[in-house]
Amino acid sequence: MTKKKSNKPEYYQDYLELEKILNSQNLNSDKNNQHAHDEMLFIIIHQVYELWFKQIIYELDSVINIFLKDDINESNISTAVSRLTRITEIQKILINQVGVLETMTPMDFLDFRDLLVPASGFQSKQFRLIENKLGLDQKKRFTYGNTNYKTYLNQNDSKDVQDSENQSNLFILMEKWLERTPFLNWGNTSFWKEYESAVSNMLNNDLSIIKENKNFSNEEKKIHIKHHKNIEKSFGVVIDINNHNEMVNSGEWRLSHQATQAALLILLYRDQPILNNPYQFLTKLVDIDELFTTWRYRHVLMVSRMIGRKIGTGGSTGSKYLNKTTEKHRVFQDINQLTTFLIPRSSLPELPEKVKNDFGFYYHIRKK
Repeated sequence: MTKKKSNKPEYYQDYLELEKILNSQNLNSDKNNQHAHDEMLFIIIHQVYELWFKQIIYELDSVINIFLKDDINESNISTAVSRLTRITEIQKILINQVGVLETMTPMDFLDFRDLLVPASGFQSKQFRLIENKLGLDQKKRFTYGNTNYKTYLNQNDSKDVQDSENQSNLFILMEKWLERTPFLNWGNTSFWKEYESAVSNMLNNDLSIIKENKNFSNEEKKIHIKHHKNIEKSFGVVIDINNHNEMVNSGEWRLSHQATQAALLILLYRDQPILNNPYQFLTKLVDIDELFTTWRYRHVLMVSRMIGRKIGTGGSTGSKYLNKTTEKHRVFQDINQLTTFLIPRSSLPELPEKVKNDFGFYYHIRKK
């Protein structure tokens, strides 16, 4: 009979390897005999950021692995939602950490800023990995100096980031998953045909209300009718596949038409039990986008406050560069913009009996 291995008792400091962590704050100001008190805070804040980035990558990889499977069932989606929720909670901590860094004044920062050149947060390999794993469109990536962002990384980091560009990312996997959604075909009709009809009825009804409203002057009616035409046009962009493809080709839209249909169905019928987890999943992706946008924006304000119009330590245009990434580096913008095409519950197409029954039961989808 084999004896069980006895586990060596763990000691807190050894288990967490605190000796390494707590001795990794080496102040450049001390090396140059110019001690700057706030450099310790600066280092710790950025080390903590990198630790949280590591956890975000760990969670993202697990979600990506779920969507790489041949079978994606309801419990898989629930697990993905749970892990994405963890990421959003970490992001909230990242945003709050900016407030701690802001306790350092611009003069405090100047005490050691020149000793950091050319090191910069732009060189964070882990944050670039996060962007690529989420699925940032490389064509939309904002660069400075018209130079590829990887040239600012060392050789090993550049290779790792390049590899991540060529791997499956969450946006692409989400799109493929949406395209396999089984509820778009409604027998003799389809969700899209019924939706188009419902939108047409709703818009016609809205137009009648405008025209028949006796409280509007003729001028007010003209303004409302013009606004109504713009709304009608916006729906046409999603309903008409040719208009949709034009938007994709021009870079205004990224999701395929079929994936767009499926995402819209999930958002419209999210009250159906079977679509609740998919709805939560899409919502969490939008949350991650918004929270990174908020974090970037807080970072912009903090950098502007610290260095004004000076260039960044890595050679970027400082707050101007950061502001551009806030605008351009959103991954799940299409999902966010689908709210434009939501219609009231009272206007939703009635579900066929068979589809109602299907919605009431557990399902899973297989790759074709």
